[in-house]
Amino acid sequence: MLRTKVDGQQALWESLLPDEFHRLPRGLQLIDELLDDSVFFEPFVPHFSPLFGRPSIPIETYLRLMHLRYRYRLGFETLCGEVADSLAWRRFCRIGPYDTVPDPSTLMKITKRCGDDVVAKLNEALLKKAPGEHLVKLDKVRIDATVVAANVAYPTDSGLLARGVAKLAGSVELLKQLGLARRTPFRNRTRSVRRRTHDIGAWLRRRSDEAKAEVLAITGELADLAEVTITEARIVAHNAARSLARAGADASSRASCLVADIERVAGLLEKVVVQARSRIGGDMPEESTRIVSLHDPDARPIAKGRLGKPVEFGYKAQVADNADGLVLDLAVFQGNPNDATLIVSAMKRVKALFGRAPRAVTADRGYSASGIEAAIEAVGAKKVVIPYKGRKSAQRRALESSRSFRRLVKWRTGSEGRIAHLKHAWGLERTLLDGSAGAAAWCGWGVLAHNATKVAVLQARRAATREAARERRERPEGTGPPHNRPLAKQCRT
Repeated sequence: MLRTKVDGQQALWESLLPDEFHRLPRGLQLIDELLDDSVFFEPFVPHFSPLFGRPSIPIETYLRLMHLRYRYRLGFETLCGEVADSLAWRRFCRIGPYDTVPDPSTLMKITKRCGDDVVAKLNEALLKKAPGEHLVKLDKVRIDATVVAANVAYPTDSGLLARGVAKLAGSVELLKQLGLARRTPFRNRTRSVRRRTHDIGAWLRRRSDEAKAEVLAITGELADLAEVTITEARIVAHNAARSLARAGADASSRASCLVADIERVAGLLEKVVVQARSRIGGDMPEESTRIVSLHDPDARPIAKGRLGKPVEFGYKAQVADNADGLVLDLAVFQGNPNDATLIVSAMKRVKALFGRAPRAVTADRGYSASGIEAAIEAVGAKKVVIPYKGRKSAQRRALESSRSFRRLVKWRTGSEGRIAHLKHAWGLERTLLDGSAGAAAWCGWGVLAHNATKVAVLQARRAATREAARERRERPEGTGPPHNRPLAKQCRT
């Protein structure tokens, strides 16, 4: 059951505190005023029953807790502990001094239940709120792509084979402990695969052609062990599933989850065996289908040409921002699709959100392709600045040498700094949620916290400008600082 707001009753001792204890820090005060809008509650409605279930924690509390989590890069447990110890953070999150701070597991469950769909709608609600106050500039927009690393160690086929065999063995052992498929034979080959992975490490330290050949041979042995383990584990899972079917409503939910997990891991491990044998045969598996993690099967190897990290493992994210640094569009993709195929759809989303297309669009030369400029102009952009690759005609060279073109190209380079800021300060460096949907949700929360801070600052700046203008209008003529008076009056003074 959904709860949106806190039932506010001020404690007696809290009303006796000095005024300093009732004021939030300036930054949190601006965010608190921005989030105090019912439009941010609507995306959560479809994910909760209006009649059944225990009442959820207030959504306004959840939103503020998530903002603190991404603004200060805190884990759920650390976040709850810090909020419990801070009177200012309690007030910001609408948690009373006698109220219990939500448990970290509660925040995790709501985050997983709502997924990336709710975060995307929250970002849309925030960006739709800003144009009503004339805070979003669409005179120029820049687009760039980056890699959001998955929460995986550096993957090797041998390591994935060893971990898959160990995981299947552990799941089968738990099933047998629950009394299922006890008579079905299964051999635990964890020690065998670990011994072989240790041998691979010893051979790799020699750095010779003989060592490489031996490593490939050992990897083949690991693939053989994995195939036998997959076959035996599936037989155990099949017999356990038959027992659970006979039990009907009395079947153990834990056992059902173990059977499903065995089938999932066995399917992934089969793909790892195929790609390992392909590597042994001298062929490189395709990046779009290569498995790099057993717990995050959607992660893929992505080559972006960085010197320190030629290949990264995770997801591709595309960010579009404006002159004020507001992120107008965020998209997360599995694998490494061509940049040129993504920019037009991004501009269509921006136009659908704000009702008009950006006046000028710029991106790096990785987005250049035949017909891209015409496609972006068809969306509504007046000017498209994307440097061409390869040889250029004299007319194109003259265009790219013009002052307006070079000015936008120089401004575009700031997108690298924007992405670096999102990574280092707002959590987009590495996603801690598995799967494509999890990565999109993780990046979406980071962008939501970033945009909320930007919009709050723009609102405060606009309010200060209006207040200064009002004071100037109401000030009697001839008063105020000399430098604010007309030049003739300063001279007479």
